[in-house]
Amino acid sequence: MPIEEILPLAMFAALGVLLFSGFPVAFVLGGVGLGFAFLAMWIDPFLFDWPQFGAIPSRIFGGIAENLILTAIPMFIFMGTMLERSGIARDLLNCLQVLLRRVPGGLALAVTLMGTILAATTGIIGASVVMMSLLALPVMLQRNYDPRLATGTIAASGTLGILIPPSIMLVIMADLLGRSVGNLFVAAVFPGFILAGLYVLYIVVRSLTKPEVAPPLADDIGPRGAGPVAAMVLKSFLPPVALIAMVLGSILMGLATPTEAAGIGALGSVLLGFINLVLLPSLGIDDIDMSGEGEEIDLGDKLSGKTFPEKLRNFFATVSDVMGRTALTNAMLFGIFVGATLFSFVFRSLGGDDIVIELVESLGLGSWGLLFLLMGIVFFLGFFFDWIEITLIVLPVFSPIIALMDFGDHLPQQEVVYWFAILLAVNLQTSFLTPPFGFALFYMKAVAPKSVKIQQIYAGIIPFVLLQLIGLGLVMAFPDIALWLPRVLLN
Repeated sequence: MPIEEILPLAMFAALGVLLFSGFPVAFVLGGVGLGFAFLAMWIDPFLFDWPQFGAIPSRIFGGIAENLILTAIPMFIFMGTMLERSGIARDLLNCLQVLLRRVPGGLALAVTLMGTILAATTGIIGASVVMMSLLALPVMLQRNYDPRLATGTIAASGTLGILIPPSIMLVIMADLLGRSVGNLFVAAVFPGFILAGLYVLYIVVRSLTKPEVAPPLADDIGPRGAGPVAAMVLKSFLPPVALIAMVLGSILMGLATPTEAAGIGALGSVLLGFINLVLLPSLGIDDIDMSGEGEEIDLGDKLSGKTFPEKLRNFFATVSDVMGRTALTNAMLFGIFVGATLFSFVFRSLGGDDIVIELVESLGLGSWGLLFLLMGIVFFLGFFFDWIEITLIVLPVFSPIIALMDFGDHLPQQEVVYWFAILLAVNLQTSFLTPPFGFALFYMKAVAPKSVKIQQIYAGIIPFVLLQLIGLGLVMAFPDIALWLPRVLLN
C-alpha cells in the first residue's frame, strides 16, 4: 500500500488509541494532527508542505475565532447556568411535583418535564444531571421511589439538552456540515419531544403496573387552595417557560437568528435571576412549602432575612460565578474545536477523505447499509467517548459521504444531511448513558446519596437507552418526524 494511503489510516488509528490515554481530548486531537503533519513533511514534502503548515493558524482562526455561528454557544451556556445558580430551576421542580402529585409517578414525571424544560435552555448535560441529582434524587428516595427508576429518570431527562434546541451540539453540527443552525433547530423539535414523550409513557405505565416503584405524593404536600397554587405557578413555572418560549419562538418564527436569540436568553436569565434573588425576597416571597408539615425545606439560600444591599451583593456574586463557569465551559469546548480543526485539516490534506470514500464504496453497502453502519459506529463509540469527541471525529471524516447518500422515495436528496444530523443527535444521547464511560452516570454517582449503588444506576438506565433506540428507529423510519416542521416553517 502506498505511503500516501497508509498515513491517513495510521493517523486515525493513532487518534483512536491515544483517546484512551487519559490526556485532554483537545491535546490529543491537536497533537496527532501536528505529529502527522511533521511526519508527512519528513517522509515526502509533496504530501504536506510548509505552505500548508503555515495555513493551519488561519484555518483555525477563520473557522473558529471568526465564526459568528459559534458565538451563540457561550450565551446559551450562560443562560442555562444562570437559571440553575439563581434557584429558578429548583423552584420549577418544586412547582412541577406539586402540580403532578395526583398523576401516577408524578415526581418522576416532574423530573422528566423539568429536564425537558431545562433542555431548552442550554444543553449543558453535566450541569443538568448534577443539579437534578442534588435536588430530586434525595426527595425521590425519601418518597420511597425505586432507586433504579429514580436514577434512570434523572439521567435520561438530563441528557435531552443535546437534542432539544437551542442545543450546543446542533450548533456544532451545523457548522461542521455547513448547514443552517436554524433549520437544524427546527428539525430537532419533534424528535426531542418524542423522546421526552416516550420517557413519560414509560414512567406512567411502569407506575400503573407496579405502584410500589413510584408511590404518589401525599395530598398535603405543597401549597393548598387555588390562590396559593396559582401564585406558585406564576412565580416558579411561567417565568422560565416564557423565557424559553421567547428564545425558541424567535428562532422558529424566523424573527431572530440563533445568535440573536442566545443574546435574548442570556439577558432574560439575568433579569429572572434578579427577580428571584433580589426582588421577590425583598417582597417577602419565600420558597414553596414542600414539607407537608407547614415548614419549609431548605432547598437553597434563604434571602428574605437579608437587607436589600446584601441581596444585591448576592445577586452580583451569582452573576460573577456564572460568568466564571461559563468561561471555563466555553474554554473547554473551544479548545476541543481548535484541536479538531487541526486534526481534520491535516487528515484531509493527506487525502483522508478520498481514502474513506474509496473504502466505503468498496464495501458495497448502499445508502441504507452505510447509514446503519455509521449509526452502529456512533452507538459503539458512545460506550467510551463523549458526544463532542464523537461529533468532531465522525462528522469531518464522513461528511463527504453523507452528502452522496440517496434514499430514493424515502426522502428528497436535499434533506438527507438534515435527517442524518438529527439521527446522529438522537443516537448521541445514548453516549451519556451507556457504560462503562457514560458521563451522566458518573455525574450522578458523584453527588448521589451513598445508599445509591452504581449497579442500580446501570440497571436504571437500560430501559431509557432502549427508549432512545426506539426514538432513533422512529425518526429513521418516518423522516417527516424531523423534516415536516422545517418544510412548513421554512418553505
